[in-house]
Order: sequence, then structure tokens, then C-alpha cells
Amino acid sequence: MKMEKKALRTIAQNKKAFHDYFVEESMEAGIELTGTEVKSLRQGRVNLKDSWCSVVNGELLLNGVHISPYEHGNIFNRDPVRVRRLLMHRREIMRLFGLVKQDGYSLIPLSLYFKGSRVKVQVGLCKGKKNYDKRADMAERAAKRDMERAMKERNR
Repeated sequence: MKMEKKALRTIAQNKKAFHDYFVEESMEAGIELTGTEVKSLRQGRVNLKDSWCSVVNGELLLNGVHISPYEHGNIFNRDPVRVRRLLMHRREIMRLFGLVKQDGYSLIPLSLYFKGSRVKVQVGLCKGKKNYDKRADMAERAAKRDMERAMKERNR
């Protein structure tokens, strides 16, 4: 039996999530989509910016993701911002639900990608950043960039 490594192809990343939250843990989930939504994703027409996940009746739901309608989809197109179900094992969902309810975490989709022919969502267990945390991160990045620039100049 031969094991094949499935290629990952990133569709979209939620850069705002890394700016606004500390990502404590991340996990992979499947997503329930229609055919025209998958075709639209193949064209890269998706926005994860203000999206979040919620647990309702033991199901993990993806809210606020905008998948643009497929041009040739006519009657098969769905609402671009409809709530979509994420596919995970029930015990994983219940563990996340407990952390979100007790410890003040949020479930935020970090990226959307193809794994083989399937669409997957990387869901992050996140804690919100304060403004001073964001400023400290920006200062740290600027310092690192300046150091790399200085090293590059020195090596010339």
C-alpha cells in the first residue's frame, strides 16, 4: 500500500486574526460546501476578514465568511455569507466549546486551503489582544526588520 502526500494549496488567509488575537492552538476542520461554492473557491474569491466560529447544538458553524457567487452558477448559487457547517469529531467540538465558554477564548478561522481535492479550514483557538499588545508586536517586527537590513548592509 502506497501512501500519497496530499498537496496543500492555500486559498485565503485571515491576516487580521493574527493581528487581533493570540493564537493558542490551531486545528483542521472540513467544511460543508455546495458545488458552485467550491468552484468559486478555486478562483480564490473568498474573504475571511470578519469571520468567526460558533458552537450551536453540538455543531461547529462558520459565520461571516464571504464566498462570492460563481459567475456561471445561475440558480445553483447560494447566499454568499450563509452560515456553513464545519466537520470535526464531536469530542473535539465539545472540548472547544468548554474552552470558549469558560476561559474566554474565541474560535477564529485562520486559513482556507485545498488538501487534495477537499477544502479544509484551519480554526484557531484565540485570545484577544489589547492595543498595547498590538503596538508591542509592531515594534518587535520593525526592530527585526531593521536588524535584518543592517546585517544585509554589513555583509556587502
